[in-house]
Amino acid sequence: MTSGRKTKKTRGMVEDEFSKALIQFEKEHLGRGPADVRTYLLSDMALVRLQGILTPAEQKLSSTPEGRDLVKEMRRQLFENSRDLLEVIVRDVLECELLSLHTDMSTVSGERMVVFIVDRDLDVMYPAARRV
Repeated sequence: MTSGRKTKKTRGMVEDEFSKALIQFEKEHLGRGPADVRTYLLSDMALVRLQGILTPAEQKLSSTPEGRDLVKEMRRQLFENSRDLLEVIVRDVLECELLSLHTDMSTVSGERMVVFIVDRDLDVMYPAARRV
């Protein structure tokens, strides 16, 4: 018999689940999953670093200044047009509401940084493990 209570997620579990959800999002909606994703919870922010996000065609296009601008603008618009999907991920995984979203990417390193600003203090919701 179950009590109906949810198991309390640890900070590491939430960071991992959020990273996996963003990998799936990138694969389904932006065409390719990143090579590596790291999520860090800090106050009312989830900071996400995605590495290895560029397709081979985007890497080739990024060899010129005009191409870099084109790749960055295309990725920015695709990301912004998917905000409603990202709001669902934040709600489902972090159990709060997305207030704002900030992102930038480097065509040189092939990585993107995303900052999700939420309506709760994630340090309180998911406290860091104490060091012994």
